[in-house]
Amino acid sequence: MTQLFSRGLLAIIALSLFPVIALGASAETQRLDLTTATVGMAALAIFILAYIVVMSEEFTHLRKSKPVILAAGVIWGMIAYVYAGNGDFHSVETALRHNLQEFSELFLFLLAAMTYVNAMDERQVFEALRTRLVRRGFGYHSLFWLTGFLAFFLSPIIDNLTTALVMCAVLMAVGKDNKRFVGLGCVNIVVAANSGGAFSPFGDITTLMVWQKGLVDFSMFFKLFVPSLVNFLVPAAIMHFAIPKGKPAADDKIVTMRRGATRIIILFGCTILTAVSFHNYLHLPPFLGMMTGLAYLQFFSYYLKKTRATMTPDPSAFGGVGDITMGDSSEDSYDFFSRLARSEWDTLLFFYGVVLCVGGLGFIGYLEKVSVLMYVDMGPTFANVTVGVLSAIVDNIPVMFAVLSMNPDMDLGQWLLVTLTAGVGGSMLSIGSAAGVALMGQSRGQYTFFGHLKWTPVILIGYAASIMVHMWLNADTFAIAVPAG
Repeated sequence: MTQLFSRGLLAIIALSLFPVIALGASAETQRLDLTTATVGMAALAIFILAYIVVMSEEFTHLRKSKPVILAAGVIWGMIAYVYAGNGDFHSVETALRHNLQEFSELFLFLLAAMTYVNAMDERQVFEALRTRLVRRGFGYHSLFWLTGFLAFFLSPIIDNLTTALVMCAVLMAVGKDNKRFVGLGCVNIVVAANSGGAFSPFGDITTLMVWQKGLVDFSMFFKLFVPSLVNFLVPAAIMHFAIPKGKPAADDKIVTMRRGATRIIILFGCTILTAVSFHNYLHLPPFLGMMTGLAYLQFFSYYLKKTRATMTPDPSAFGGVGDITMGDSSEDSYDFFSRLARSEWDTLLFFYGVVLCVGGLGFIGYLEKVSVLMYVDMGPTFANVTVGVLSAIVDNIPVMFAVLSMNPDMDLGQWLLVTLTAGVGGSMLSIGSAAGVALMGQSRGQYTFFGHLKWTPVILIGYAASIMVHMWLNADTFAIAVPAG
């Protein structure tokens, strides 16, 4: 038992220090083993330092993209200097261009998705949903479960971060006078949003990476639905008994969606369908389908501007606040590119920095060492469960990149397992997922790190239960071979 624990601890340390990305370089490329060289150790130290700065964003208020972008440039510069000194001026460039291709595909996919979400936000889709829930006059227990289930079922479509922010806005609106309820509700939302994002390629960046890599087919992700549901329900059922009794005061404010909102939702669905069809039937990268779908929104925004009304009707005729037609000043300024500009650029640039940083560490030669330690010495099941625990401490994006770069020889069941654990493992700590970090800022002290930590043992029970359910329910998938990505 002591030996098993020490191996697990060593794997956690190794994977957190040596996250890497697949290079896909040709067999002719001759790489130098720099893992014990000065440049290798320096690159590793630079990445660790950059990530420490990223993790302290809450206190320093320094955008997380800045340190990793700087680190990426320095790491690749050092690698290129060493290779140039050995007379090789092309291997580093080839590897770097491949890393850039990996990033570009995910960047374009996420950019299209973010633009659609921003368009729906501008059309007041989420605000209308929030006020409708507030007006219903639900009790605290009902709101706890309602926001949890909505977070679980919305996150596979509009991603876990956006879903968490929308549901937190509901909690803040109805439970602003009950700090205990808001804190519990936010913990529940973080768990639910991360759980829901784990069974859909669109729910989290990690699931998107696995899908785009071709390791799990689109339909196979839904085999994780029941394990993901268990991951949400188990801690929620336990937290249910801690919810305060009572009923918040109802709010009569009415917000309706703006003109074209429903059609934008439909276009977003068509865009997802296009991306899936391109990937499954034409064997084209999903980003091409998403960018094609982005053109749907571009043409529709052109239609909205050309057909706007010349006069603004009386808002009271439509029943409340927020009934804005295409005739007022807000609608006149509607522009597709303003929705594009509102994308979360800090996240996208952070993603760029992470890809290039871990790609550089992979090119140095840490990949083979960690791969043997994790997936040969320990075995895939223990390694994949460890990945989920590590995701609660380190962001799941570089962790999943590490696994994809190792590309261990695993069957479908194991790839589904690591997809599940990387997706839901971050729920164990408030800093373990983008949803948790965002809600700590949005709730202004009502949802805190230590408030979440109090429920970590309960969330861990749900994490363990979801793994056991997957291994039992999807036992047949552990015999299905997966082609190399």
